[in-house]
Amino acid sequence: MARSINRKIRHERLSQLIRQNPLLSDDELAVNLGVSVSTVRLDRALLGLPELRERARLMAERATAKLQSLKQEEFIGELMDLEPNRWAFSVLKTRQEMAFRHTEFVWDHYIYAQASSLAIAVVGADMVIVGAVRCRFRAPARIGDTLMAKAKVGVHKGNKYIVSVRTRVGEKEIFVGRYIVVALEPREQKKNRGEDP
Repeated sequence: MARSINRKIRHERLSQLIRQNPLLSDDELAVNLGVSVSTVRLDRALLGLPELRERARLMAERATAKLQSLKQEEFIGELMDLEPNRWAFSVLKTRQEMAFRHTEFVWDHYIYAQASSLAIAVVGADMVIVGAVRCRFRAPARIGDTLMAKAKVGVHKGNKYIVSVRTRVGEKEIFVGRYIVVALEPREQKKNRGEDP
């Protein structure tokens, strides 16, 4: 009896943890629940919860379907969640070719590019550009780190949006940016390309 109650509580907690952060690995879930990885895998199977790779793929597909201002291949990182004109979330897994020569530190332009593309992607318009940005690098990222960036749309007036982006590695915040992005009207797009409106 007590065992089935514990299992029920664990199943509820497992479901809750995955809802809160679908990118938790089985190892991380096991640590959070105080059980073995094999127990987590069994519980996931019993509850019909997919493994991390499948959860990430499903999230990315749903988010990309809502993407309007960029093509998927233009996006830096992997778009994981998107609610146009409200918020967005992406991850970027760092690799050796992203490092400064002879170091383990990631070039800052990769961190900025992920944040910038997320600030553009969160706005639900066909053509969005960065008008201005104030940003701060708080800590370096290292090869092998997974950069998790979250964008949130604040005030918006007309075609201008203020978007804040925060990037972290684990629990450590490494980048903060405040972007003013502009959604261009079709006439402005032609003018910027040098075409007659």
